[in-house]
Amino acid sequence: MVSTQLDRPTASTRDNTFILWFEEVNSDDVSLVGGKNSSLGELIQQLQPQGVNVPGGFATTAHAYRYYIAATGLEPKLREIFSDLDVNDVSNLQARGRQARSLILQTLFPKDLQDAIALAYKQLCQRYNPDPRANEQSALRSTDIDVAVRSSATAEDLPEASFAGQQETYLNVQSIKGVLEACHKCIASLFTDRAISYRDRNGFDHFNVALSVGVQKMVRSDLASAGVMFSIDTETGFRNAALITAAYGLGENVVQGAVNPDEYFVFKPTLAQGYQPILDKRLGSKAIAMVYDVGGSKLTKNVEVPESDRRKFCLTDAEILQLGQWAVTIETHYSRRRGQYAPMDMEWAKDGLTGQLFIVQARPETVQSQKTGNVLQTYALQERSEILTQGRSVGASIGQGKARVIANVSNIIQFQAGEVLVTNRTDPDWEPIMKQASAIVTNQGGRTCHAAIIARELGIPAIVGCGDATTAVQTGQDITVCCAEGDTGHVYAGLLPFAVEETHLDHLPHTRTQILLNIGNPEQAFTLAGIPAAGVGLARLEFIIANQIKAHPLALLHFDQLSDSQAKFEIERLTQGYAHKPEFFVDKLARGIATIAAAFYPKPVIVRLSDFKSNEYANLLGGRQFEPQEDNPMLGWRGASRYYDPRYREAFALECQALKRVRDAMGLVNVIPMIPFCRTPAEGRRVLAEMRQQGLEQGVNGLQVYVMCELPSNVLLAEEFAEVFDGFSIGSNDLTQLTLGLDRDSALVAPLFDERNAGVKRLVQMAIAAAHAKGRKIGICGQAPSDYPDFAQFLVEQGIDSISLNPDSVLKTLLTVAEVEQNQGG
Repeated sequence: MVSTQLDRPTASTRDNTFILWFEEVNSDDVSLVGGKNSSLGELIQQLQPQGVNVPGGFATTAHAYRYYIAATGLEPKLREIFSDLDVNDVSNLQARGRQARSLILQTLFPKDLQDAIALAYKQLCQRYNPDPRANEQSALRSTDIDVAVRSSATAEDLPEASFAGQQETYLNVQSIKGVLEACHKCIASLFTDRAISYRDRNGFDHFNVALSVGVQKMVRSDLASAGVMFSIDTETGFRNAALITAAYGLGENVVQGAVNPDEYFVFKPTLAQGYQPILDKRLGSKAIAMVYDVGGSKLTKNVEVPESDRRKFCLTDAEILQLGQWAVTIETHYSRRRGQYAPMDMEWAKDGLTGQLFIVQARPETVQSQKTGNVLQTYALQERSEILTQGRSVGASIGQGKARVIANVSNIIQFQAGEVLVTNRTDPDWEPIMKQASAIVTNQGGRTCHAAIIARELGIPAIVGCGDATTAVQTGQDITVCCAEGDTGHVYAGLLPFAVEETHLDHLPHTRTQILLNIGNPEQAFTLAGIPAAGVGLARLEFIIANQIKAHPLALLHFDQLSDSQAKFEIERLTQGYAHKPEFFVDKLARGIATIAAAFYPKPVIVRLSDFKSNEYANLLGGRQFEPQEDNPMLGWRGASRYYDPRYREAFALECQALKRVRDAMGLVNVIPMIPFCRTPAEGRRVLAEMRQQGLEQGVNGLQVYVMCELPSNVLLAEEFAEVFDGFSIGSNDLTQLTLGLDRDSALVAPLFDERNAGVKRLVQMAIAAAHAKGRKIGICGQAPSDYPDFAQFLVEQGIDSISLNPDSVLKTLLTVAEVEQNQGG
């Protein structure tokens, strides 16, 4: 009854064998070896030939489990234990689970099952560590190898249910005795409290589910790193990005949420074209690492990671891209196999002895893939209060209630339905109360930890990796958990009012006038990609520079000459990990631009180059040393006039390098740079010359360069500007200010500011006509069309090519534009 490489079972005997090697099974064999093991077989059979490394191993079968249960008379005893089970009564659940596990652990495997597992383990040892003295008569002589022993239930890893972490895993298991003990514990873990509760919630009969045990060669990631990877953005469902999380040591800490891992985003479409599109890299604290407990009393232990290693990314760019490519390969394979899009959830590990990467598990992603794409649901806070703590947001919703701070799983009985669970981290033992929570907040964990996975599946918001949640929040305190403000989630004091808006996208009208978005924050880009827009009409660099870079570019270029010691200290802290400080500016800016461009790829994304005024630049770290004092900075040294000036051109070169990296290295050629506040066509040519020196040349690799139309000179000389630039975008705020001769920041003249003024409208009309006369596209990116439907109507009547809007105005203005176009007859 034992299957080996030399003695494989036939199709007729597969259902009655105790052991199957991974290469003998595939994704159709969930009923034989469970979801986890059947997926490993699929990977080895189909994807290992395509270059995806997967450690080998074998699985005990569902038949082996049922044979054990029947041969030892366990089933009637287990049914008796569960006869009065109440999963909503935590005490009852804990008692029944404890009795079931104890019963199984006291009941030994039949000898023939023990022998089958022992022989398979010997054969696996021979595969990976053959004894050079062995001969044909002693082919099974070898040294014991280290293996991972994992549970694989026949109802797990289905597209509609993740069963994440419901049963146990044992790492660094060695010897026949160790493997048998671990297999026995895995089978007992079919009846952990969390597994019992989870099956009950998902409608699975406890006695129809069997357990297979996978025994897989360990990857020595205890000497390197490991983590989790999704072929989809876990929060927004954005399909074109793979999310990779990584921490030092064995991957269990990442899965369990015991560490705050590094995070990387890779853009899949241009990765497939041979580019290197790492959209984002976020350094995690990675405070501990799980390693082998050599010479100790346990299989593994956690050790502190040296501070110097915590400040480093634990994967190289080449390794990030390799994992991203494997994510695409695996997702593509499963999508073809299922005949529909199939995003995947994968675990990976790096071997510290060989430097090789491996995929050690792959399963269907079970949250975003189940959502329908025809309803856009948007949450928005209507008030804000004191921020108690913050971390990585999970989901894009808002939850609230009384906080319940629980330090230890033994105290989960204290939890009341509807409360916000606040704890250090949530491993699977917390699952019985997680389904009753309105939100979850943890000190530890990343967006691929167990708490995050279960929160997504439950459809509740979670904030993970806060660091101080259990001290910053008190039990009984009313709190609001907001995950609707980008990648950073905030826990606010009090029960704050919020709105939920649902938009059905099935029957939105199509318009001749393109509707584009205005975006500043890259963290919101993947969420906003779900809005029905034709691209981005205005991506502002100021947000990225002010919020993510924070330092003046010249302060980075001339760091050693900085006189502000506090600024120097802050810049030193910000640029940790960058040997060359200007590279920090280029890298952060490039990744911010790339994230926005990727969200809407291949649609156009118009990126306005920096348009800070001198007083705003001075507020950046180290900025005062490099900025002049101007009485009216709104009309001073801003936009184009800075880019070619000897006092600033080297800083502008950093912006150009970032743009070039986005287009040339990442392949995001949908990015169109736009020059702000360009006073004359001659000035425009000087800017283009500076860009050309940095490798950004109009027409090369499809590069277009637009100009803001926000000065009367831009309108009056529109045909001349059209000889220099490829397109225009009307900035109605500055155009109104300069047409009416008023300071839009002055409350004294604020009542006079109105884009609908006849003089402003006349200039807009002239600009549109002149651009079209020269065959150039022209749009508008100001606030006026959002605020005034009559102004949007005026723009459509003038034949403007596009209207770029703030996200909250898109749908309303889209309907207005459609109505105007319909009234025009098309």
